Amino acid sequence: MARATTQDRQASGSPLVQPLRELAGITPATAALFERMGVVTVDDLIRHYPYRYDDLREVTAIAGLRSLGPDQVGEQNVCGVIRQSKHVRLRGRVRSKTSAVIDDGTGLLEATWFGRPYLGAQLKAGMKIFVRGRVEATLTGARMAVVQHRVVHAEEAFAGELVPVYPQTAGLRNSVIRRLVTRELARVLADPLAADELDPLPARVNAAHKFKDARFALRAIHAPSSPEEAAEARRRLVFEEFFLLAAQAALRRAARASERSPDFAAAMTPKKLSRLAADLDAFFPFALTSAQRRCIAELTEDMLRPAPMNRLLQGDVGSGKTAVAAAAILLAARAGFQSAFMAPTEILALQHFHKLSAPLRAAGVESALLVGGLKKHTRDDLLARLRGREIDLVVGTHALLTDDVEFGALGLTVIDEQHRFGVLQRAELRSKARGYTPHTLIMTATPIPRTLAQSLYADLDLSVVDELPPGRTAVKTYVREAADTTKIFDFVRKQVALGRQAYIVCPAIDDSERALHSAVEQAESLRNGDLKGLRVALLHGKMTGKQKDEIMRLLGDGFIQVLISTTVVEVGVDVPNASVMVVLDADYYGLAQLHQLRGRVGRGAAKSYCILVASERGESDSARLGILAATNDGFAIAEEDYRLRGSGDVAGTRQHGAQEFRLANLIRDLPVFEQAKKEADALVAADAGLEKPENAGLKRVIDSRERSRGLRFTS
Repeated sequence: MARATTQDRQASGSPLVQPLRELAGITPATAALFERMGVVTVDDLIRHYPYRYDDLREVTAIAGLRSLGPDQVGEQNVCGVIRQSKHVRLRGRVRSKTSAVIDDGTGLLEATWFGRPYLGAQLKAGMKIFVRGRVEATLTGARMAVVQHRVVHAEEAFAGELVPVYPQTAGLRNSVIRRLVTRELARVLADPLAADELDPLPARVNAAHKFKDARFALRAIHAPSSPEEAAEARRRLVFEEFFLLAAQAALRRAARASERSPDFAAAMTPKKLSRLAADLDAFFPFALTSAQRRCIAELTEDMLRPAPMNRLLQGDVGSGKTAVAAAAILLAARAGFQSAFMAPTEILALQHFHKLSAPLRAAGVESALLVGGLKKHTRDDLLARLRGREIDLVVGTHALLTDDVEFGALGLTVIDEQHRFGVLQRAELRSKARGYTPHTLIMTATPIPRTLAQSLYADLDLSVVDELPPGRTAVKTYVREAADTTKIFDFVRKQVALGRQAYIVCPAIDDSERALHSAVEQAESLRNGDLKGLRVALLHGKMTGKQKDEIMRLLGDGFIQVLISTTVVEVGVDVPNASVMVVLDADYYGLAQLHQLRGRVGRGAAKSYCILVASERGESDSARLGILAATNDGFAIAEEDYRLRGSGDVAGTRQHGAQEFRLANLIRDLPVFEQAKKEADALVAADAGLEKPENAGLKRVIDSRERSRGLRFTS
């Protein structure tokens, strides 16, 4: 759920939006640990769901522990009476050891606790106790290293329970999370106002899917009486996560449909459109692929509508997305409007400007580059020409967002590698249009599974450039072991002797990050070793922008023969002469990120190679890395990456404001997502303002979320 503000709390009076820092018993240090996991309010806390349960319902007789095979032992549960206990102090990091002999009537068990000195005074002979831990069968009897225990009242019949296990962060124990969740959930469920705010699902939707209410779902997910009850609660809460996401997306679409777009249709008569199509064929020095033509047609149709376009252009490395964007820029210019092209770094902005400016100038479209560091008189002149509509396209970085950048008629915004920008930054660029909302084209080379794209960017229309231009040769990929590095660097030297360039990528900048290979160390070692005599340079994220720009300029000019780098080269760097990509400790990366790194080579005519070197402790990952050796299809790789890694941050695709699922998994729960999306789309189509009384709970939750992002989509 969204992080609520103090103003929200004062306005609603609900404990749900109360910050954890204000709760009794939570120190600032503990609150900071919760915040590290995104848990800031009481609402965040009660929706911090367990990811599994320890089953403490059944106990094993001590007499039966010896008969368990190696594959059956694991963690076991025992309940019995303490016959004797002993506490000793130890030297070293583990300062204490507490042991107890437990009798359950069938035999004796020696239970041991380490590092808990307080237990020496708590565990007494005659006390009934439940223990769970890993059991070892020895010649003298069964032993257990206890991981959790509970004192059982003498008259109590042990019934057991399912103990929730929560996502944690270093320094925050599961027992602390469980205690706070239990306490605050009880307080919320007892508060009539808060209880009314718990359920965003309209009654009709709950009834259609036979869901129990939100009170049941929240109680059962945190303290289920059985696995079946936990599964029932999960089914309801997963649907709720998907439904909220889909409803927000549908509301954004509805809001966009009511906005006025720049009137391209009035300027683009059928004759002008026909001439534009002919110009496009002459505009590019290569034949467009059928995928590029399809995407250009989709963009053109959008830009001629009265509502602003909001489209994601997704394409694998080298698929020709920039050509599609150029067609949209040319259409905007023909319609009499300006375009802004925003890239995340100056290197990428400069590359896009060089790619676009010459062909666009030949077509009568004037371009300019706006980045930090321009001389004042140069910048002032550029801004004046932009206001006077003398510039049709400006390419830049975050510098485009400054207050003094004004457009005469901004009609199109193009945003490259969109996950590098936040929601508010994109909105800020669009706000520079006057009296209407400009069309927006968002581009990414990060391969995102279609199912994930449908979720993360559900409010965007999707165009996919799923075909590589003819003549582009696939990069040959090999998986090698750490012991092969001498041979690998010898191959790099031979490629450089042929006039090629190479990248060597390391997972860390220096040894302080405790990775097996660091860029700083490798640069020093290779300059004096396997690559001695070659022009070797170092690039990493701690260097200044000026230093990085100079390195990339020397690389682009061909002076640098081997660049040793971190993943700062992952996106957008275009050096056609580079033919070798070596990734050290490749098992540290996700498949989609490795595919992005591989895309830095094979951009010219030369045969190109990617060598993935598994670390010594990662050689078991060779089969996973072999997926990259088997295919160059970025979307197939992304699907496999997503299947292996789940719905976390796939290749850095998580953007500010994107939904983070707490329970839902798009692969396992895709049918639920499709059901929830259908329901949400129908609801918003019938009530785009969420004004009907039955949708009040949904409106309240969504408005709270949008306020936390600085946006609002319902009236």
